[in-house]
Parts: sequence; C-alpha cells; structure tokens
Amino acid sequence: MSSDRLKLIKEMLETNPDDSFLQYAAAIEYENLGNRKTAIETIKKLLDRDPAYLGAYYKLGKLLELDGKEKEAIKTYRRGLDVSKKNSDLKTEGELSEALMLLGADDEISWN
Repeated sequence: MSSDRLKLIKEMLETNPDDSFLQYAAAIEYENLGNRKTAIETIKKLLDRDPAYLGAYYKLGKLLELDGKEKEAIKTYRRGLDVSKKNSDLKTEGELSEALMLLGADDEISWN
C-alpha cells in the first residue's frame, strides 16, 4: 500500500517538484517502507529549499535519532526551534524543546 502511495506522490512531484507537502509526504512513505536513509535525504533537501516548513524539523530529528545520529538530531531540533520562535509557532516550539529535553540537550532553551 505504501509503495502505491509513494508512486502517486512521485507522479504529483513530477508536476509540482517544489511542493513541500508532497516532498514531506514522500519522506514519510520512504520511512514507512523501511528506507530511512532516503527519508532523511528527502527531508534535508526539503529544508534546504524551504527552511520554514516546520514539521520537517521534528521528523528529521526523530529519523536521525533512530539512525544513531544524536548530535545531528540535536542540531536539527535547535535549527527548527529557532525557526519556530521567529514564526511564533508555540506548538512546534514546545515539541522541539521537549525533543531536546529528552536528549538532555535543553541547556540553551529559554522557557519564557
């Protein structure tokens, strides 16, 4: 089923290659198919092109954690935290702050 969804998403990306939601959806499908490496690469490309796509930071961080890349995950969470603060997105700010706290990397987080 996921491979069918991925095929459909890829077809839609051919028409609209800069659609951030479709790129994110493709990454989720790669993850569902067990291809974490491609999921990570897809989200990194998405964030390089569209750094304001906030949901991608949390997902990328979690994928990096699963891949044993804790320091890179922390860097990703912090980058997303900066963007969420600039956009006054309290929900995402809270999620990323919690992810950092769970990794013991919350020493630079302001709780104000």
